[in-house]
Amino acid sequence: MDVLVLGSANADLVVRVDRRPQAGETVLGSDTAVLPGGKGANTAVAAARLGGRVSFLGAVGPDGYGDLLVESLRAAGVDGSAVRRADRPTGIAYITVTPDGENAIVVSPGANHALTAADVDRVPLAGGQVLVASLEVPVPVVEYAVAAAAARGVRPVVNLSPVARLSATTLAVLDPLVVNEHEAAWLGATGDFGALLDLGPRSVVVTLGARGALVLTREDGVAEIAAPAVTAVDTTGAGDAFTGALAVGLASGSGLAEAATFAARVAAISVTRPGAAPSYPSAAELS
Repeated sequence: MDVLVLGSANADLVVRVDRRPQAGETVLGSDTAVLPGGKGANTAVAAARLGGRVSFLGAVGPDGYGDLLVESLRAAGVDGSAVRRADRPTGIAYITVTPDGENAIVVSPGANHALTAADVDRVPLAGGQVLVASLEVPVPVVEYAVAAAAARGVRPVVNLSPVARLSATTLAVLDPLVVNEHEAAWLGATGDFGALLDLGPRSVVVTLGARGALVLTREDGVAEIAAPAVTAVDTTGAGDAFTGALAVGLASGSGLAEAATFAARVAAISVTRPGAAPSYPSAAELS
């Protein structure tokens, strides 16, 4: 195992609309597309398609959506042996996509919130290179996993999405903390991303969508990472593509700025295709 991903697995129910409804308004949309998703599963699939040896720790329900997600992970080459079937429905993300490719998402966590620290204890962390976690699963479970990984010499990376407070102990071992502009602002870093390092992480990556990313470290300051210019079709899951690619880069021995440059390229390709996990490129497409 190069990368262990801890996070959510959701069925994405996607409807394309000309515009999003206002309060109390109904708009007509496209037929519903049912696709595999969830920040954790997306990250795992992105990393595996890029050649990483990836394991996924998560939970799905005893239903057809759970079957869809387990098969998606298997087809991408992800080791899903640590996926637990919980007695709650599989998580669902309700997604609307407008013609400019932008999305709005409501997540019903379901089985994702059944994960516990005991699930983390079932996974052998020793020998792994990178742990990647996101926050559609319980924060205490993420913090437990981060501490366990750090104690075993595994590099912890947390994508702070959806945004939540992490303890100072957890922040102190993250390398990096990954946030977008909205999450950075929620943390109090509006226009001054350097303030994110003051929260305690060893490094920070701020994703900026079409403008690329920023890499912040105490040793080297701020590095600007450019994103390739593309025409966006659907931005759903682009951040997860970035995080999965970043993890693969770090696990292969790349420096943080080099890994972020690779991740920006992968995320740019993903937005040119519909869906989340189905839009992620393979290693062969990048050669």
